[in-house]
Amino acid sequence: MTEGGLTDAHSTPPAAAEKTNTSVPFPDEEATEEDTKTAEKTPLKEDVEKRDNNEETKGSAVVKLVGSSDPDCAAEAEFEHPEGGWGWVVMLAAMWCNGVIFGIQNSFGIFFISLLDEFGSAEDESLKFKTAWVGSLSMGMIFFCSPIVSVFTDLFGCRKTAVAGAAVGLIGLFASSFVRTLGPLYFTYGIVFACGCSFAYQPSLVILGHYFKKRLGLVNGIVTAGSSVFTITLPYLLSFLLNWLGLHTTFRFLSIFMFVLMLAGFTYKPLMPEPRSPQTGKVPRLSKIFNFNIWKSVGYRIWALGIPAALYGYFVPYVHLMAFVEESFGKDVNKEILLMCIGITSGVGRLIFGRVADYVPGVNKVYLQVSSFLVIGVMSMMIPLCQVFGGLIAVCLLMGLFDGCFICIMAPIAFELVGSQNVSQAIGFLLGMMSLPMIVGPPIAGLLRDTLGTYKEAFYLAGIPPIIGGLVLCFIPYVERRKQQQQQQQEAAAHKMLDGKANSVLQPYNAHEDKKELECSI
Repeated sequence: MTEGGLTDAHSTPPAAAEKTNTSVPFPDEEATEEDTKTAEKTPLKEDVEKRDNNEETKGSAVVKLVGSSDPDCAAEAEFEHPEGGWGWVVMLAAMWCNGVIFGIQNSFGIFFISLLDEFGSAEDESLKFKTAWVGSLSMGMIFFCSPIVSVFTDLFGCRKTAVAGAAVGLIGLFASSFVRTLGPLYFTYGIVFACGCSFAYQPSLVILGHYFKKRLGLVNGIVTAGSSVFTITLPYLLSFLLNWLGLHTTFRFLSIFMFVLMLAGFTYKPLMPEPRSPQTGKVPRLSKIFNFNIWKSVGYRIWALGIPAALYGYFVPYVHLMAFVEESFGKDVNKEILLMCIGITSGVGRLIFGRVADYVPGVNKVYLQVSSFLVIGVMSMMIPLCQVFGGLIAVCLLMGLFDGCFICIMAPIAFELVGSQNVSQAIGFLLGMMSLPMIVGPPIAGLLRDTLGTYKEAFYLAGIPPIIGGLVLCFIPYVERRKQQQQQQQEAAAHKMLDGKANSVLQPYNAHEDKKELECSI
């Protein structure tokens, strides 16, 4: 509400002013006992008494006044999160969603080797570059569709969006089982399956804010730990299925997971009040569909710039680490244990840092992401320096721990920067901007490998973007502190103006009271 809105809420209406003037004598008039009694009952005095009683809680009064002018804000202020109940079921469903989607994506290194054997040839010098596009396109499309998913989530709700997305992902993954060349996989696995996963994934983040607030950091940590559980178990399961059943039957087996994910989406029962919808029969304005207000936050703009900048090398180890291990340590080495190490410590990191985030005030949670990017960048550079397999295990353990930190506090930071009413599209736009670095990073690493004949330069370069992105995020707390200080100054100025107006209206009445006391003393 504008400053004028606050003034109108506290100033005396014209009708009340007239009534006050006729019942309260001024210094040049003679006051009677009846006039004094009438003055005690005037709306003006009642309003002033209420203002004095609320003087101790000025901050909360402003919040209530602002909320009263906006039904959406008022409804959000009155809404109480259950902090449990059916929310625990929703949490488990969201955990399954994260586990299935990112467990499969993080295990693409296993598929990568199988795809090289299934569709490759010794004469194809750019084979790794072409094959890497399947996994990177799939991961990138999950994030690329996110702005559109956020709009669908706002228009149709979390439940319908998640169920429809899981159904599309099921179709794409099942269709991939009938593909016999590499080209069609770009469409069935890289686009259809990934788009379905995107529509199923984002509502699982948004719906948690309907059930939890105080425990949101911990719950996000548990939910995102689902992908860690699947990252631990899927590599061994996929290796077994690929050796026993083959690539195509393995895709069909994984389709069962997507079917369960579709059923899990039915648990997303919304609780928070929906924003007011436009009138029936009219096409909603663009501003009603796309929430551009989130871009007014300078902190969010920095966040939306720093996160994508850090992710150009983020997905490279997940795609190329298995092939690098085979080249450096031989095909007989237990390479799946590296993904298991990343999955275990990533799950631990999500639980630990998710809980820690609940105790970190406001946007200072960003510093947790800064530290995670710095460690991930350094660990990526350390991969080609490991001369023994044990050193590689240590690197993966640290990388997974801080990967969990980065993932689990995405939603809490979004809530802090833009508020719960805007968080859906805030996350959607951010994930959409993350798509480009996620798509181009692994193919560039594959191209460097095909050109230079080694993965060393690819992993060295993959560690630079996370460090740069982490340094960019350091500006967010400073910007948000300045914003908060300006808001406090504006609120103080508004209260000072209200006090001045109230005192100016009461001056004639106070002068009359002083005159009456003087006459009585005489």
